[in-house]
Amino acid sequence: MTATAAEQNDLAPGGAHARRWLILGVICLAQLTVLLDNTVLNVAIPSLTADLHASTADVQWMINAYALVQSGLVLTAGSSADRYGRKKMLVAGLALFGVGSLAAGLAQSSGQLIAARAGMGVGGALLMTTTLAVVVQIFDDAERVKAIGIWSTVSSLGFAAGPLIGGVMLDHFWWGAIFLVNIPVAVVGLVAVVRLVPESRDPRGERPDLVGAVLSTLGMTAVVYAIISGPEHGWGSAQVLLTAFAGVAVLTGFVLWELHVPHPMLDMRFFRNQRFTGAVAGAILVAFGMTGSLFLLTQHLQFVLGYEPLEAGLRTAPLALTVVALNLTGLGARLVVKLGTPAVIAAGMSLLAAGLAAIALLGGRDYGGMLLGLLVMGAGVALAMPAMANAIMSAIPPEKAGVGAGVNGTLAEFGNGLGVAVLGAVLNSRFAALVPGAVGAASLPAALAAADGPAERERITDAFASGLETSQLVGALAVLAGGLLAGALLRRAERTQAD
Repeated sequence: MTATAAEQNDLAPGGAHARRWLILGVICLAQLTVLLDNTVLNVAIPSLTADLHASTADVQWMINAYALVQSGLVLTAGSSADRYGRKKMLVAGLALFGVGSLAAGLAQSSGQLIAARAGMGVGGALLMTTTLAVVVQIFDDAERVKAIGIWSTVSSLGFAAGPLIGGVMLDHFWWGAIFLVNIPVAVVGLVAVVRLVPESRDPRGERPDLVGAVLSTLGMTAVVYAIISGPEHGWGSAQVLLTAFAGVAVLTGFVLWELHVPHPMLDMRFFRNQRFTGAVAGAILVAFGMTGSLFLLTQHLQFVLGYEPLEAGLRTAPLALTVVALNLTGLGARLVVKLGTPAVIAAGMSLLAAGLAAIALLGGRDYGGMLLGLLVMGAGVALAMPAMANAIMSAIPPEKAGVGAGVNGTLAEFGNGLGVAVLGAVLNSRFAALVPGAVGAASLPAALAAADGPAERERITDAFASGLETSQLVGALAVLAGGLLAGALLRRAERTQAD
């Protein structure tokens, strides 16, 4: 880390920054805003369907455009932060995020909103990498685990509280307000970052890998597009198969490029570290299960159980509250010391899987069963996410903090997009199989509008609920398998290191 003479005066004994906790609050505010926009759109799905005539695929792209752009650019953003300065990237990210939010709030069509969300993803990529990188730089070893735990709490809160914030906004304003509210936050964040956050960079920083960024973005976009369009065009159709093949081919090219380029965006040697690989597998699947589940839950609460947007948001709040309560008590950090990182991650992901299964089996027509599942999910996320973030960052050299944060953010965002795409595709496939072909499955409201009588409407609603149940069970199985795999890899890494 390099700093100016004035900034050196702000250093406390041990190399930590004297105003580190205030700085942590500032960057957590920026992080919270970025992460809220991963899930805040979920409760606006009925409004978007009606006002913009959006299909299910359109809505999924509104959500995935944001996540996929972040996924593709976050590694390049982390590398740029290491080379050019993390404070500069924070300022640029806040500015771009604010402009993108303005464009999204004023969008008049599905295409405009998707494009604006993609623009917001550029700013979000800059913010996600630099916030965690700054945390690593301004805290010493003794306080870093606690600081990362708070950062992880804010990350979990951002994902889980999105539906609640969105519900409050939609209860009083039109759907565009959920984006316009970001603008004052971005302005406050800009002022605070300029005044408080110290500049830091890697003196040996390497140039950004632009080719790698393009390859990763194109590859992931193609794969997720194939997953989204599968139910509509058929999984065996030429369009879906060719898109999926192209995505896999491009991602393969990305890996080969990273193995041979002098300054890779993602150093593939990191994956030789079993501690890193185990934490990465867990991070993807926690994001997969939580984001995909919230995408489905908000639709279930509104379309099946009949709640208004605010009521739906309030009923997802127990997940966020559980995460915050457990992380602020420091339970996860204490368990890591007592039981070890592998056991805590495996236990947390097993709880997350159990929560998903409880929602699927007990929450179909009753909110009580859904509440139980949300509480169990929250406990699992509170245990797993901080432990995994710390495991990833501790497996990467400190001078590569931006790249390490980029890896963490890329894989989490990829898990977000994959969760919405895969679980949404399972839902659509099941729904399309149960409703008449003449009705179609572009969206539940469209199917209900075309229904012939109350009996047909009830059958369509039951089909949608059945699709939700199947999707949640698929997510539960994926998360459970990932938790067991992550725990095994981390345990093996610890034994190898001990030997």
